[in-house]
Amino acid sequence: MSFYSVIEQYRDFDFEGYFAGVTEEMFRKSMHHAEEERCTGFDLLNFLSPRGDEHLEEMAVLAQKLTRHYFGRVVSLYQPIYLANYCCNGCVYCGFSSLNKIKRRQLTLDEIEKEAAEISKSQVRHILMLTGEAPGKSDFAYLKEAAAILKKYFDSVSVEVYPLSCEQYAELKAIGVDGLTIYQETYDEAVYDRLHLYGPKKDYRFRLDTPERGAKAGLRVIGIGALFGLGNPMRDGFFSAMHASYLLHHYPDTEVTLSVPRIKKAPETFPITKIVDDTDFVKLMVAFRLFLPRVGLNVSTREAPEFRNHIVGLGITKMSGGSKTDVGGYSGDNPSDEQFEISDERSVEEVAAMLKEEGFTPVYKDWWQLV
Repeated sequence: MSFYSVIEQYRDFDFEGYFAGVTEEMFRKSMHHAEEERCTGFDLLNFLSPRGDEHLEEMAVLAQKLTRHYFGRVVSLYQPIYLANYCCNGCVYCGFSSLNKIKRRQLTLDEIEKEAAEISKSQVRHILMLTGEAPGKSDFAYLKEAAAILKKYFDSVSVEVYPLSCEQYAELKAIGVDGLTIYQETYDEAVYDRLHLYGPKKDYRFRLDTPERGAKAGLRVIGIGALFGLGNPMRDGFFSAMHASYLLHHYPDTEVTLSVPRIKKAPETFPITKIVDDTDFVKLMVAFRLFLPRVGLNVSTREAPEFRNHIVGLGITKMSGGSKTDVGGYSGDNPSDEQFEISDERSVEEVAAMLKEEGFTPVYKDWWQLV
């Protein structure tokens, strides 16, 4: 069983031709399906088509209604911690790529403890543990020791590291890890192959099946998505949401979260298929909500403060705050270069204050951990 079988069904599908042929009647029928919460993949395509641009406000209103129904006015907060930025992959778009000459480092166990203690001074009790993809440097034994340290300080520990086996995810779960985040980057297999020049990440299928291995291991939360702009954004949006739907169907006890990270400007090293502007971002987000009313939607500090303020009411259920994307960034102890530039530099307290001002309740610890 693999989501790849779903991708294969659309191998020869003419996405651009279908998008161009979406009529007003087709769109209206899809909105009716969304109201009744019985959308199909074709409804998702209709939302992502240019016809959706014409009705973006209407889609946003319904998305807000569905979010209120299932999530209330609550937004969960989390923070990332970067343990290492060594990487053996040749990904032409990533700041950590081995192609780049950057300052690299890996935290010792004592330094992880120091970073964790600094982060825990905020009220946030959700941590996301990240490394570059260098199993020879940040080996599995190191990941387990790091997770055990973080578990002392945080109630929820998720990992965003190189793809692991089902058995390895089960070992992390036994330590206390409850979540996995991994992005396919682009679901277009041909584009994926061109962008990943060498290294273990070049294995499209192994990465694609990673969320399912985490779900099989019993991890509570699985976060997925694409890096929008690498491939056709609406095509990648379609497969991202279909992937989430697949996981929810096959692993109903698993909480699935979708993210919409985007490349805002084209690096000189490779061509971007399409710069994802704010309208595209909102369309992707509300289309996800209409298609999957109960899925979590995450927005990171890649986005500017004003934009995050404006979209929080349209479907967002999870946000980061006070983030650092360099190794050692919280304690300020010889930090490395950043993986990507942060646009929203507000502290956790400032993000929480914004949420309250917008009428939302910031949550630092999930309700399930209170029982």
